[in-house]
Formats: sequence, C-alpha cells, structure tokens
Amino acid sequence: MKIELTEQQFRYLLDLVYIGNWVINSTRENDRIQEYDQVESLIFSHCLHHKMSKLVELYRGELIPSRAFADGGIHEAIEQYEDVVFYEILAEELALRDMDGEPLTRENYGELMERIDAYLSEFDEHGTDNISVDLP
Repeated sequence: MKIELTEQQFRYLLDLVYIGNWVINSTRENDRIQEYDQVESLIFSHCLHHKMSKLVELYRGELIPSRAFADGGIHEAIEQYEDVVFYEILAEELALRDMDGEPLTRENYGELMERIDAYLSEFDEHGTDNISVDLP
C-alpha cells in the first residue's frame, strides 16, 4: 500500500498515530498490544526520511516517538480531551443517579438532558470545587 501525504499531513498523521496508541496502550502495564506499538514504530520510522528525525528515537531496538515529540504539546491535546470526557461522563452519571435508577425512555430523556446540562454548567463555572463525597 502506498499513501501520499504532504509534509504537513504526515506531521498530523504522527499526532493521530501517537494519540491512538496512547489511548489503546497507555493504561496497560504488562499487556500492551504490541501490534499498535509496531504500527506506531513503522509510521514514526518515516520521520528519518522527512527531515523530522528529532521526532523519533531508538529505544531497545525499536523506533519510538522521541521525548521532543512527547514533550511538544501532544499531551496537552490528550489532557483537553480527557477533561471534557471526564466532565461529560460525570455529569451523565450524576444525572442518572438523580433519576433514582429510572430506565431511560423517550419520555424522561429530556429530563436527563436537562440534568446533564445543569451539571455541565456547574462544572464549567466551578470545576470540581462543589463536589463532595460522603465516604463511610
């Protein structure tokens, strides 16, 4: 297979590959999915031919994204995504809790969305400052 990309498109592809592998493997300790690591290594190996050698380094015989790449802002994009997902999941879970376990139906969907929106507005304004948990 041959894919033709501009230099800028290739640089965007590096971000996408890194983020994808991060999502799949970053929470795994001893059970990384090696096939994704291998694809990441293959894609990043092309940096050597595109004057982007500073974005890749050799580690234990494998080409991996370099520290310069990882420290270059990609994790800020990942963190932004994680923040949004965290608040959206939290808002939905709290809204469902507030509905006392009622099964979601067409009739109560609007109520659920109103509760989710209320929580999201609260989180936008105050973050987690007003959240409390009563531990036993």
